[in-house]
Amino acid sequence: MKLFHISDLHLGKRLNEYSLLEDQRFILSQIIAKIDAEKPDALLIAGDVYDKPIPPVEAVTLFDDFLYQLTQRKLNVLLISGNHDSAERVAFGSRLLARNGLYFSPAYQGSISPVTLSDEFGMVDFFLLPFIKPAHIRRHHPEDETVSYTDAVSHAIRHMQVDSSRRNVLVTHQFVTGASLSDSEEISVGGSENVDAAVFAPFDYVALGHIHGPQSISAPTIRYCGSPLKYSFSEANHQKSITVIQLAEKGKVDVSVLPLHPKRELRKMQGDFATLTDPDFYQKQDRDAYWQITLTNEELIPNAVQILRQIYPNMLHLSFENRRTAANQYLAAAVEPEKRTPVDLFAELYQLQNNQPMTDDQRQYIHQLVEKIREAQA
Repeated sequence: MKLFHISDLHLGKRLNEYSLLEDQRFILSQIIAKIDAEKPDALLIAGDVYDKPIPPVEAVTLFDDFLYQLTQRKLNVLLISGNHDSAERVAFGSRLLARNGLYFSPAYQGSISPVTLSDEFGMVDFFLLPFIKPAHIRRHHPEDETVSYTDAVSHAIRHMQVDSSRRNVLVTHQFVTGASLSDSEEISVGGSENVDAAVFAPFDYVALGHIHGPQSISAPTIRYCGSPLKYSFSEANHQKSITVIQLAEKGKVDVSVLPLHPKRELRKMQGDFATLTDPDFYQKQDRDAYWQITLTNEELIPNAVQILRQIYPNMLHLSFENRRTAANQYLAAAVEPEKRTPVDLFAELYQLQNNQPMTDDQRQYIHQLVEKIREAQA
C-alpha cells in the first residue's frame, strides 16, 4: 500500500501581512499532479489544514476545491485537525464524507476506532488522533493520571486497543521531543508540550504534523513530513516535500520523499545598498522571490523601501545591521509580529512595573497559570 503524507497546509496564512493564497493554490495543484503521477492508495493529512480556527472564506473554498479533486481520483483521504484548527469545524459532515473515502477525525471523545483499508498483504488500521492536551484525557478518562502531554498521548493510544498482529498507522499532530523547530510553529515555553517518541511503539508508521521541517524522530517510521510551503524565513533553506510510505508485509516499511517546488521561494540577502541596487548584481538574483533584506550601510538610506521594492517587488522585510543597530533596532518594510509567549509578555510588564526581571520560580508559576487557563478553554 502506497501512502502520501502531508501536513500543515495553513490555508489562509499571511506572511508579514502578505496573502499566500496564490502560493497555496499553486502547491496544492502540484500535490495533485504528484498524486496523478504516483497513484497512491491514500493521502494522510496530519493537521493544521487552516491557519486559524475560523478560517477566511477563500481558504475554505480552496480546500473544498482540493478535496473535490481528490474525490474525483477515488483517493482515500485520512485527515485530522491540528492545534490551529477547530476540531469540530474540521469534522463537520465527516460521517457523510466517509462514504466518498474522506475520513476526517472527530474532536477527541475518549476513544478512537480505526479506519481499515486493505491490500494484498491484508488489513491496515489507521488511527486518527487530532491534537490533544492533558485536559482532553482528564475530561474523558478521569481515572487516568494525566499530567504531561506524553501522558495524554500514551493514554489516548492505550484506549485505542491496537491489534499488534496487524499493520497499524497513527496520524497525529503533536510536538515530539527532539524535533527541530522553525519560527513559524507555536510551541509552549519550557517544553511542556513535549511527547516522548516511545509512546508510538505500537505503530508501524506514525504520520506526524505540527513541525514545518521534514524530519524523522528516533526512527525513520516516526516522521514529520513538514509543511508544503515555507512559512517563515527561518525555513529558507528547507527542501519541502511529500513523504511517501510503502507498506508491505508486517514490519516492512519504506519511507522516501517527493520534492515540492513553490511558486515563489523565500530568500534572505545581506549587503550594502549600492551593491543590492546594482543591475549587474540584481539581474542575477531571483527577483520574484519573497525577500528578507538586511542593509549594512551605516547611514540611513532615504526611500530605501520604495527603491528596493522596485527591484525586488515581493520584498517582505527590510532591516539595517550596523553599529547603530547593534541592539537589534530594526527598520521594517513590513513589520513581522514578534512571536512572544504569554509568559514573555507578562515578564516584560513585570519588569516595567518593578524595575527588575522575574525570577525563574516566578516565570514557572506564571507558565503553570497560563497552562491551566489553556486547559480550561480546551
